[in-house]
Amino acid sequence: MEEEIQLELKQTTSIWKKLLPLTLMIAVFVLDQLTKWLVIKNIQPYTVGYSFFDGVLRIIHVYNTGAAFSMGQNLAENVKSIVLGIIPLLVLIMVLVIYFRSNDFTTLQRWAIAGVVGGGLGNLYDRFFRSAGVVDFIDVKFYGLFGLERWPTFNVADSVICICAGILIVSFVRAIIREEKQKNKEIDSK
Repeated sequence: MEEEIQLELKQTTSIWKKLLPLTLMIAVFVLDQLTKWLVIKNIQPYTVGYSFFDGVLRIIHVYNTGAAFSMGQNLAENVKSIVLGIIPLLVLIMVLVIYFRSNDFTTLQRWAIAGVVGGGLGNLYDRFFRSAGVVDFIDVKFYGLFGLERWPTFNVADSVICICAGILIVSFVRAIIREEKQKNKEIDSK
């Protein structure tokens, strides 16, 4: 009887470890859509609404009909809807299935995955429900680095995706390094 209770407690804890990070997913989606709504309501399309730090940071209102850095914006509409809408949606669904089926992710990795999915859902929402495209509004001066005077305009979802993907990559690399060190220790001890 006690073993059954312990097993049930362990399963409940495991479920909460998987569900709690999804609050980040929801928060990112809501914040992304709220900021886009504010931009749409307060700034005319393709204009600068606010400028800060002598133009280093600007809040503008533009639409991106392509993917990151406007890649794919010249694709035919039916191809674009598949490549930029359906395929990313299927990838996000697969990520969530793996997320829930696997017990191998660390807590940090679960939170990072949730952030990436939340950002992905924010941009996919725009692709499916905003005919003009994904709303981008953060415009940063780049001082000519890599030949760019300004970094390509982005939004909250893009920011969270980049940050959380970076965290995820670093955590996976660290796990691989740790695993290799452990294997080497075991080999050396034989």
